[in-house]
Amino acid sequence: MAFAQVPQGISYQAIALNAVGQPVASANVGVRLSILDDSASGTVLYTETQIKATSAQGLFTLVIGQGTPVTGTFSGINWGMNSKFLKVEMDVAGGTNYAAVGTTQLLSVPYAMYAGNTASVAGNASINDDIVANKNANFGFIDTYGNNAYVYNVDTNAWSVQPFNVNASPTLISSKGNFFFIDTYDNKAYCYYAKTGTWSFQAFNENASPSVTESNGNFGFVDTYDNKAYVYNAQNGTWSFQEFNMNAAPSLVNSKGSFGFVDTYDNKAYVFNRKNGAWSSQSFNVNASPLLSESNGNFAFVDTYDNKAYIFNGNTGSWTFQQFDENASPSISISETN
Repeated sequence: MAFAQVPQGISYQAIALNAVGQPVASANVGVRLSILDDSASGTVLYTETQIKATSAQGLFTLVIGQGTPVTGTFSGINWGMNSKFLKVEMDVAGGTNYAAVGTTQLLSVPYAMYAGNTASVAGNASINDDIVANKNANFGFIDTYGNNAYVYNVDTNAWSVQPFNVNASPTLISSKGNFFFIDTYDNKAYCYYAKTGTWSFQAFNENASPSVTESNGNFGFVDTYDNKAYVYNAQNGTWSFQEFNMNAAPSLVNSKGSFGFVDTYDNKAYVFNRKNGAWSSQSFNVNASPLLSESNGNFAFVDTYDNKAYIFNGNTGSWTFQQFDENASPSISISETN
């Protein structure tokens, strides 16, 4: 499988194989291609179909974006937001009885799609300039006398306002075009969602004075009176929460839009995974008090009483563990990959 980039689409080349792994030579094959958002199981942004002739070796070439659209439009894909994945399905008989071939992340497509826009850029503007021009750059400020938070959205060319309590003096926190502030008098956390240009809020206990943690467009805070950790998910513009033991006062650990914390009273580690928008837990020994490590949306901890090292995989949204010798007290080392 090979990829190349052109302004009006994405070149794709592959060898068609039949059910027993032999090349489909000198024949027509039906291909269905889908662009998925953020993960290999993400939202389908665009789907098209094509019929292509193979060579004597089973090789065929096509340009994604030049087929027959089924869902969405190729030009409507926002390559600058989230990762993009290509799902390929094929009918080697040339019909529409498609079978899955595979799903692959498009690592460099955003740059190519932005490069395709340079024809409309005046003068000697560079590809770099065009990329910068397409990035989000929203602006916000707090009016403590008018008791309003204002945000200007560059994409929609519109202002949005959110009132707050007359006694409050909130601080505006920004992340990836979104904005967040806490009104400690009305006991509400407010978030501005750049995709829709709207505000939403999450109420918290009147005795709480939470601190916000931001990560990759998402926001989180802990309400130690209602015993809940809240996360605002910028993937879909919704709030979610995870309850914890009333005696616990956990701290949020953030990583690439995901959040985690340890409840040492219920003996569980919790992780909010930004990719699937769900909370997941992992139990540990009642005598353990593990520390949560993070890297690129993944989390890890060591249980020295059950002799296990636990990893939360942010791609699969699941926990896994490795047993170790009962006499060992290992520390987790992290080696980040691209």
